[in-house]
Amino acid sequence: MEPPQVARRLRVSRKSAYAWHRAWESGGVEALRSKGPSGSSCRLDDQQVARLEEALDAGPAAHGWIEDQRWTLARVTALIEELFAVSYTLRGTSYLLHRLGWSPQVPQRRAAERDEDAVTTWIKETWPTAERPPGTRTRGSASKTKQASR
Repeated sequence: MEPPQVARRLRVSRKSAYAWHRAWESGGVEALRSKGPSGSSCRLDDQQVARLEEALDAGPAAHGWIEDQRWTLARVTALIEELFAVSYTLRGTSYLLHRLGWSPQVPQRRAAERDEDAVTTWIKETWPTAERPPGTRTRGSASKTKQASR
């Protein structure tokens, strides 16, 4: 099959089809095999990655960040630098964490000292008395010049 036909069938550019054809002519089927994912390899070895996971599981307080209990990319990057003397960019740290199964999370904005029983009591007893009684609302208008008809 000619490269332009391959390009149409596979919906790729002719340039790609011709490059594949040249590779096939010079190296056969082996030359067309995938060489795996591109990109740089991990700068940490398997033991270092395992040690990093242990450090992350220990939490930020175990490494001096006691003001709040969240791992940020900057903190993890600093931790990697401290433990292994290897510098990562924030994006590189993000890729590494993703590969380890960590994902970005949005923390709940709740105080650690929050008393769930007190909150439940307040919602059931105090909040209903603070709400407006039904029927006291008036219709409004989005227009600044024309008032709502009553």
